[in-house]
Amino acid sequence: MTSTPTRTGQDPRVRVLEAAARQSLHAPSVFNTQPWRWRITADALELRGDPDRQLTHTDPDGRLLMLSCGAALHHARVSLAAFGWAAVVERLPDPSDPSLLARIRTTGPIDLDVPAGRLVDAIPRRRTDRRAYGDRPVPEAVLARLGDAVEAEGAHLHVVRPDQMPMLAVSTGRAAEAELADPAYREELNRWTNRPAGSGDGVPAATAVRPSPRRVPLRDYAPGGAAGLSAGTDFDRGAAYLILFGEDDEPAAWLRGGEALSALLLTATAEGLASAPLSDAVELAWPRRMMRDLLAGIGSPYLIVRVGWGPEAELPPAPRRAPGDVIEVVLTPAYTTSMPAACG
Repeated sequence: MTSTPTRTGQDPRVRVLEAAARQSLHAPSVFNTQPWRWRITADALELRGDPDRQLTHTDPDGRLLMLSCGAALHHARVSLAAFGWAAVVERLPDPSDPSLLARIRTTGPIDLDVPAGRLVDAIPRRRTDRRAYGDRPVPEAVLARLGDAVEAEGAHLHVVRPDQMPMLAVSTGRAAEAELADPAYREELNRWTNRPAGSGDGVPAATAVRPSPRRVPLRDYAPGGAAGLSAGTDFDRGAAYLILFGEDDEPAAWLRGGEALSALLLTATAEGLASAPLSDAVELAWPRRMMRDLLAGIGSPYLIVRVGWGPEAELPPAPRRAPGDVIEVVLTPAYTTSMPAACG
């Protein structure tokens, strides 16, 4: 299991809340923007969205920002459970403060949650693997467990059928072409793929994958050929494509969708699968409608996730922001301490 909280202090609740917030820094986010902030009080952990990190052109409605923040929320929740602490979560608790997305209150120690511990163990190992996956199919039993993990978080999962793959591929490819033809999108992509040194965010060329023939096209994070990774010799023939969806298309549902995304990705990692979220087909209205058609109109699509058996070579870690830039501890003078500069 991952290490338990080690910060010294008078109140163990503060230490465990900070440890949970630190674990959340590994959560996936659109363009690796990490658009969240945490505030720790004596008995609560408050999650806020960071509007300065919203992709104002690619994500004008904030759908992907909320999904990203939901993933961070789930990382923190399962960390608390794995550390042996019960918690109550209030989502969007203050209508007068829309930036406050969730408040987690600890309610006391509990027995260690073994399933949560399995997910927490997967947190540092999870990577967004944009390389091609092999021919071996994902077993039905594993797909069922992924679906159960998503359902437990209040969302749903649709496994794209073989007869639906052409629509998914065409929608994704045309969405990518439309975005690349848009100067505002290219400017936003350039901003988040050419980050200042030490920013701890974005998608650097070293983690981008060179374009190659795929069953479903993947976003080119390094137009012009500067990507540092090869897709490999496979073609995703055994990959499963999953549509994460919910019954509503509004901020509260997107937040829960992000929690379900985290549960899906961590469960996939624990099962030994590689995974990669794909958002191209939900960033524009017309391909999003086509994804809804794949769901037979029964829900609102939040994201597509590709899972499968990836290459054995380890991926470089994505950049991560320093805790001191994201986590604020607000306590009485007896408890107030400064944040360290880097993750422990």
